[in-house]
Amino acid sequence: MAAAAQTVTFADVREAAARLEGIAHRTPVLTSRTLNSLVGAEVFIKAENFQRIGAFKFRGAYNAAAQLPPDQLAKGIAAYSSGNHAQAVALAARELGTTAVILMPEDAPRSKREATAGYGAEVVTYDRYTQDRTALGHALAEDRGLALIPPYDHPHVIAGQGTAALELLEETGPLDALLVPVGGGGLIAGSATAATALHPGIRVIGVEPEAGDDTKRSLEAGTRVTVPVPRTIADGQALDTPGALTFPLNQRLVEAIALVSDAEIVTAMRFAFERLKIVLEPSGATPLAALLAGRIGDPPRRIGVIASGGNIDVDRFAALTARPDRG
Repeated sequence: MAAAAQTVTFADVREAAARLEGIAHRTPVLTSRTLNSLVGAEVFIKAENFQRIGAFKFRGAYNAAAQLPPDQLAKGIAAYSSGNHAQAVALAARELGTTAVILMPEDAPRSKREATAGYGAEVVTYDRYTQDRTALGHALAEDRGLALIPPYDHPHVIAGQGTAALELLEETGPLDALLVPVGGGGLIAGSATAATALHPGIRVIGVEPEAGDDTKRSLEAGTRVTVPVPRTIADGQALDTPGALTFPLNQRLVEAIALVSDAEIVTAMRFAFERLKIVLEPSGATPLAALLAGRIGDPPRRIGVIASGGNIDVDRFAALTARPDRG
């Protein structure tokens, strides 16, 4: 990829929004007086659990796939993912009239494999504990002549993800802070690009699970740091190293990273279900968890929260959110 393409601008996010118009859902922004009272601020939740495939990932996948040259698009798309990005690329390929081959771990949840196949993709499996998915994904794409769309480290993916924050701010007006979950860093990089362009004084704060604090450590060190493979219920954020493209963007635009425990994530999932009447997967609940647990200090007056997704099966949701005293 040319060096000139290795950045993402607000114009890129605007162009992605135009490309996604009528294709991606414009997800609702939710508010709760109870939540506002608990945290002492006005909170606006961008509910990406209502996005197509149940998560924000469709935005970036479609934006990237739609910009492929027609001859390359006709050959098909490849991706590697254990969950939301897999489904997003599969649906984007179907929408664009092409095919997708998705590399997924053998132990990926059956529901996610079936959903990916249900969108028309071919699923190829690998052993996540002994094989390198990135190397396998590149080899698969090269062998079959497919365009590889990575889950976060791609400028068109980042720009597409930024449309969630763009929509939020178009609806709410100026916000004092924006809380965003951090995995590979694509969502927060795109969100920060949009938010700081619209409102230069906004504080963009990322949220990671305690066990997967690679971005927090990297920002503190000033360079990309690798941590042990995280063991956390927030599987969408269980990465060990920030993205090569996302990290410098986040270095420049993100103010801080807050950490939350698995127990705090579960509390947020339960609150979202009982008070907001929505289902959030663990990764989608981490920004709300940071707010409820007081992990960002004294909250500013108006806060945006990107609830990134709700892809969790009913059995796991019930098991995670069950109260011990109700056994």
